[in-house]
Amino acid sequence: MPSIYWEDFVAGSVTDYGPRRVTREEIIDFALQFDPQPMHLDEEAARSSMLGGLCASGWHMCGLAMRMIVDGILRDSASMGAPGVDEVRWVKPLRPGDDITLRTTVLDTRVSRSRPEMGLINFRFELIDRHEATIMTMASSLMMGRRPTDAVA
Repeated sequence: MPSIYWEDFVAGSVTDYGPRRVTREEIIDFALQFDPQPMHLDEEAARSSMLGGLCASGWHMCGLAMRMIVDGILRDSASMGAPGVDEVRWVKPLRPGDDITLRTTVLDTRVSRSRPEMGLINFRFELIDRHEATIMTMASSLMMGRRPTDAVA
C-alpha cells in the first residue's frame, strides 16, 4: 500500500534528496555504454575540450536524477507514471567525486479532469553539486493516485 499520494504535494514545497557521490569509474562506465564521447571517457581529451576536464554525460545526470526521484518519492507512492519531460538543461559539468543532491520543487498540482482518481504534479528538479551550484534542471509532470476516501491520513 502506498504511503505517498497526490494530496501530499503542495505547491511551493521544496525537498532535497541525497547526497550521492558520483565516481570517475561510473562516469566512464556509463559513457562506454551510452555516450562514448571523449569528454566522458578520456581525461586528457576532456582537459582539452571546452568542458576542461572529465565529466558525466548529461544523460547520465538524467539517470542519476531519476534514481534519486525513485528513491525519494516514487518507491512508496501511488505513482501512475509521467506524461513526459518538458525540459532538461545541463548547466554545469558533473565531475568525478562530486556529491550531488536532488532538489524537488512542486510548482503546482491539479486533479485530472478525465480521471478524478488521479492528480497531476508539476515539478522542477535540480541537481546540485557539492559547491551548491545547480548543474542540471528538469521540468516534468507526474501522475499520482489520489488518497482513497477510506484511507486515514
